[in-house]
Amino acid sequence: MRDPFEITFQSLARIERKLDLIMQHLEINDDVPPEHDRMVEIRSLIRHGRKIEAIKLYRQITRATLLDAKEAVELIEAGL
Repeated sequence: MRDPFEITFQSLARIERKLDLIMQHLEINDDVPPEHDRMVEIRSLIRHGRKIEAIKLYRQITRATLLDAKEAVELIEAGL
């Protein structure tokens, strides 16, 4: 049985879109670099047991080789 409090990626994306609109309306700048957001996404994928997707995303962001991306994701996983 799924945890009813677990936020799905779809609901998280919906929340982020709404927050972006609020920030835009209030003229609040988002100073977090996009790479940081992507690393948060990689950590989330790892936590949810989606390691292969995390490796693919890491490769997309960094242009790393498959082996380098796998090793990097494993290091991130070890630090969680």
